[in-house]
Amino acid sequence: MQFIENREELRALYKSPGDGAVRKELPRLDGHCRSFIAKSPFVLIGSSDGNGNADVTPKGDRPGFAAILDNNNIAIPDRPGNNRLDTLENIVVNPAVGLLFLIPGMNETLRINGHARITADAALRESLAVDGKLPVSVTVVSVKAAYMHCAKAFMRSDLWKPESWLDRATLPTLGEILRDQLALAQSAEATDKWLDEGYQKTMW
Repeated sequence: MQFIENREELRALYKSPGDGAVRKELPRLDGHCRSFIAKSPFVLIGSSDGNGNADVTPKGDRPGFAAILDNNNIAIPDRPGNNRLDTLENIVVNPAVGLLFLIPGMNETLRINGHARITADAALRESLAVDGKLPVSVTVVSVKAAYMHCAKAFMRSDLWKPESWLDRATLPTLGEILRDQLALAQSAEATDKWLDEGYQKTMW
Protein backbone atom coordinates (compact mmCIF):
# COMPACT_ATOMS: atom_id res chain seq x y z
CA MET A 1 0.00 0.00 0.00
CA GLN A 2 1.32 3.41 -0.97
CA PHE A 3 0.69 6.38 1.31
CA ILE A 4 0.52 10.09 0.61
CA GLU A 5 3.78 11.72 1.69
CA ASN A 6 3.22 15.45 1.29
CA ARG A 7 0.63 18.20 1.01
CA GLU A 8 1.04 18.51 -2.77
CA GLU A 9 0.18 14.84 -3.32
CA LEU A 10 -2.82 15.15 -1.04
CA ARG A 11 -4.16 18.30 -2.69
CA ALA A 12 -3.82 16.68 -6.11
CA LEU A 13 -6.59 14.26 -5.10
CA TYR A 14 -9.11 16.95 -4.16
CA LYS A 15 -10.74 20.03 -5.63
CA SER A 16 -9.87 23.40 -4.13
CA PRO A 17 -12.20 24.43 -1.28
CA GLY A 18 -14.98 26.81 -2.23
CA ASP A 19 -14.87 30.49 -1.35
CA GLY A 20 -17.49 30.06 1.36
CA ALA A 21 -15.65 27.18 2.99
CA VAL A 22 -12.57 29.39 3.31
CA ARG A 23 -14.23 32.65 4.31
CA LYS A 24 -16.49 31.13 6.98
CA GLU A 25 -13.53 30.76 9.37
CA LEU A 26 -13.67 33.47 12.01
CA PRO A 27 -10.80 34.65 14.25
CA ARG A 28 -13.14 35.03 17.24
CA LEU A 29 -16.63 34.10 18.42
CA ASP A 30 -19.56 35.93 16.89
CA GLY A 31 -23.17 35.94 18.05
CA HIS A 32 -23.99 32.64 16.34
CA CYS A 33 -20.97 30.89 17.87
CA ARG A 34 -21.82 32.22 21.31
CA SER A 35 -25.43 31.09 20.95
CA PHE A 36 -24.36 27.62 19.82
CA ILE A 37 -22.01 27.15 22.78
CA ALA A 38 -24.69 28.39 25.18
CA LYS A 39 -27.06 25.68 23.92
CA SER A 40 -24.54 22.86 23.69
CA PRO A 41 -24.34 20.17 26.41
CA PHE A 42 -21.37 18.36 24.86
CA VAL A 43 -17.93 19.05 23.42
CA LEU A 44 -15.09 16.89 22.14
CA ILE A 45 -11.57 18.14 22.88
CA GLY A 46 -8.72 17.06 20.63
CA SER A 47 -5.17 17.43 21.91
CA SER A 48 -1.71 15.89 21.58
CA ASP A 49 1.36 15.64 23.76
CA GLY A 50 4.88 16.82 23.01
CA ASN A 51 5.61 13.59 21.14
CA GLY A 52 2.62 13.79 18.81
CA ASN A 53 0.48 11.23 20.64
CA ALA A 54 -3.14 12.31 20.13
CA ASP A 55 -6.20 12.16 22.35
CA VAL A 56 -9.88 13.10 22.06
CA THR A 57 -11.86 13.56 25.27
CA PRO A 58 -15.61 14.15 25.66
CA LYS A 59 -16.87 16.77 28.11
CA GLY A 60 -20.52 17.29 28.89
CA ASP A 61 -22.98 18.77 31.35
CA ARG A 62 -26.10 20.91 31.28
CA PRO A 63 -26.43 23.08 28.13
CA GLY A 64 -24.12 26.05 28.40
CA PHE A 65 -21.72 24.29 30.78
CA ALA A 66 -18.84 25.77 28.76
CA ALA A 67 -18.75 29.44 29.75
CA ILE A 68 -18.03 32.21 27.28
CA LEU A 69 -15.66 34.61 29.00
CA ASP A 70 -15.53 36.98 26.03
CA ASN A 71 -15.39 36.76 22.24
CA ASN A 72 -11.94 35.21 22.39
CA ASN A 73 -12.03 32.89 25.41
CA ILE A 74 -14.08 29.86 26.51
CA ALA A 75 -13.90 28.20 29.93
CA ILE A 76 -14.53 24.45 30.13
CA PRO A 77 -14.91 23.04 33.67
CA ASP A 78 -13.38 19.68 34.57
CA ARG A 79 -15.93 17.65 36.52
CA PRO A 80 -15.05 14.48 38.48
CA GLY A 81 -13.94 11.61 36.26
CA ASN A 82 -11.44 8.77 36.10
CA ASN A 83 -8.46 11.02 36.85
CA ARG A 84 -6.44 9.84 33.85
CA LEU A 85 -6.03 13.51 32.85
CA ASP A 86 -5.02 12.61 29.29
CA THR A 87 -6.17 15.91 27.80
CA LEU A 88 -5.06 18.08 30.70
CA GLU A 89 -1.56 16.58 30.74
CA ASN A 90 -1.34 17.09 26.97
CA ILE A 91 -2.31 20.75 27.32
CA VAL A 92 0.42 21.36 29.88
CA VAL A 93 3.08 20.43 27.30
CA ASN A 94 1.24 21.35 24.08
CA PRO A 95 -1.55 23.95 24.33
CA ALA A 96 -2.94 23.48 20.80
CA VAL A 97 -6.47 22.06 20.93
CA GLY A 98 -9.43 21.48 18.65
CA LEU A 99 -13.01 21.62 19.95
CA LEU A 100 -16.16 20.19 18.40
CA PHE A 101 -19.40 21.42 20.02
CA LEU A 102 -22.60 19.44 19.39
CA ILE A 103 -26.29 20.11 19.98
CA PRO A 104 -28.41 16.92 20.01
CA GLY A 105 -30.63 16.71 16.94
CA MET A 106 -28.68 19.36 15.02
CA ASN A 107 -26.54 18.06 12.16
CA GLU A 108 -24.29 21.12 11.99
CA THR A 109 -21.49 21.43 14.55
CA LEU A 110 -19.24 24.22 15.77
CA ARG A 111 -15.50 23.75 15.35
CA ILE A 112 -13.00 25.80 17.30
CA ASN A 113 -9.22 25.67 17.17
CA GLY A 114 -7.22 27.44 19.79
CA HIS A 115 -4.68 27.67 22.55
CA ALA A 116 -5.59 26.11 25.93
CA ARG A 117 -4.41 26.75 29.47
CA ILE A 118 -5.45 25.16 32.75
CA THR A 119 -6.31 27.14 35.86
CA ALA A 120 -7.51 26.44 39.39
CA ASP A 121 -8.54 30.08 39.85
CA ALA A 122 -10.96 30.15 42.77
CA ALA A 123 -13.29 32.80 41.37
CA LEU A 124 -13.61 31.10 37.99
CA ARG A 125 -14.19 27.69 39.56
CA GLU A 126 -16.85 29.22 41.80
CA SER A 127 -18.63 30.74 38.80
CA LEU A 128 -18.78 27.31 37.16
CA ALA A 129 -20.06 25.43 40.21
CA VAL A 130 -23.02 23.06 39.82
CA ASP A 131 -25.27 22.59 42.84
CA GLY A 132 -22.55 24.09 44.99
CA LYS A 133 -19.86 21.67 43.69
CA LEU A 134 -16.80 23.31 42.13
CA PRO A 135 -14.86 21.84 39.20
CA VAL A 136 -11.38 20.66 40.10
CA SER A 137 -9.87 22.82 37.38
CA VAL A 138 -10.92 24.84 34.35
CA THR A 139 -9.53 24.74 30.83
CA VAL A 140 -9.53 28.19 29.23
CA VAL A 141 -9.36 28.08 25.44
CA SER A 142 -8.27 31.19 23.53
CA VAL A 143 -9.98 31.06 20.14
CA LYS A 144 -7.83 31.21 17.02
CA ALA A 145 -10.41 29.94 14.54
CA ALA A 146 -14.14 29.27 14.80
CA TYR A 147 -16.50 28.04 12.12
CA MET A 148 -19.63 26.01 11.54
CA HIS A 149 -19.07 22.55 10.12
CA CYS A 150 -21.46 21.25 7.49
CA ALA A 151 -24.01 18.52 8.20
CA LYS A 152 -22.87 15.86 5.72
CA ALA A 153 -21.23 13.45 8.18
CA PHE A 154 -24.24 13.51 10.51
CA MET A 155 -26.67 13.17 7.61
CA ARG A 156 -24.79 10.23 6.11
CA SER A 157 -24.54 8.46 9.45
CA ASP A 158 -28.17 9.16 10.48
CA LEU A 159 -26.68 9.85 13.88
CA TRP A 160 -29.72 11.57 15.37
CA LYS A 161 -32.34 9.22 13.90
CA PRO A 162 -33.53 6.76 16.57
CA GLU A 163 -34.78 4.37 13.89
CA SER A 164 -31.18 3.88 12.74
CA TRP A 165 -29.84 3.10 16.21
CA LEU A 166 -28.82 -0.41 17.24
CA ASP A 167 -30.82 -2.08 19.96
CA ARG A 168 -28.67 -1.48 23.06
CA ALA A 169 -29.55 -4.98 24.30
CA THR A 170 -27.65 -6.48 21.34
CA LEU A 171 -24.41 -4.79 22.42
CA PRO A 172 -22.14 -5.85 25.29
CA THR A 173 -22.27 -3.83 28.49
CA LEU A 174 -19.17 -1.96 29.62
CA GLY A 175 -18.89 -4.51 32.41
CA GLU A 176 -18.67 -7.33 29.87
CA ILE A 177 -16.06 -5.46 27.85
CA LEU A 178 -13.87 -4.65 30.85
CA ARG A 179 -14.21 -8.15 32.27
CA ASP A 180 -12.77 -9.53 29.03
CA GLN A 181 -10.18 -6.83 28.39
CA LEU A 182 -8.85 -6.80 31.96
CA ALA A 183 -9.34 -10.54 32.58
CA LEU A 184 -11.40 -9.77 35.69
CA ALA A 185 -12.41 -12.64 37.94
CA GLN A 186 -15.74 -11.06 38.87
CA SER A 187 -18.81 -11.39 36.67
CA ALA A 188 -19.90 -8.86 34.10
CA GLU A 189 -22.96 -8.10 36.24
CA ALA A 190 -20.79 -7.34 39.26
CA THR A 191 -18.52 -5.15 37.14
CA ASP A 192 -21.50 -3.22 35.78
CA LYS A 193 -22.80 -2.68 39.32
CA TRP A 194 -19.39 -1.42 40.42
CA LEU A 195 -19.27 0.93 37.44
CA ASP A 196 -22.77 2.25 38.11
CA GLU A 197 -21.88 2.98 41.73
CA GLY A 198 -18.73 4.76 40.58
CA TYR A 199 -20.73 6.86 38.10
CA GLN A 200 -23.13 7.92 40.82
CA LYS A 201 -20.25 8.99 43.07
CA THR A 202 -18.58 11.07 40.35
CA MET A 203 -21.76 12.68 39.02
CA TRP A 204 -21.67 14.88 42.17
